[in-house]
Amino acid sequence: MTYAPALRLAPRARLSSRSGGMMRRALRLGLMAVGGVLVVAGVLIAPLPGPFGLPLVVVGLVLVLRNSMGARRAFIKAQRRHPKMVFPLRRLLRREPEVLPVAWQQVLRAERLVLPRRWRPARGLRRRLFRRQGG
Repeated sequence: MTYAPALRLAPRARLSSRSGGMMRRALRLGLMAVGGVLVVAGVLIAPLPGPFGLPLVVVGLVLVLRNSMGARRAFIKAQRRHPKMVFPLRRLLRREPEVLPVAWQQVLRAERLVLPRRWRPARGLRRRLFRRQGG
């Protein structure tokens, strides 16, 4: 008698697990699509004034990387091939991202790429600020 209710519930449990799996897949695909749209929107907004493009790209990448194993594999391959390029993005993808240090590092990198050594104001600005705080 105790086994009869368990046998009656078993087909329903299997049915609900199947539909739950389909719902999970649909949710995962939906989140990947939203993430992809956010990445594309962030890339398109990035040239405009203001820092709105980078946060959109980071949120979109978080959504895509958490829901797609293929995207994770591609991200790991890119990380192994180009660690200096991917490291700032990895720092922004953490649970508690280090936004200001990453932004400062990118300012220094851009300054080094664009300006000659004698025209780089950011490096000297940081040194002057830290001297004032330490004293």
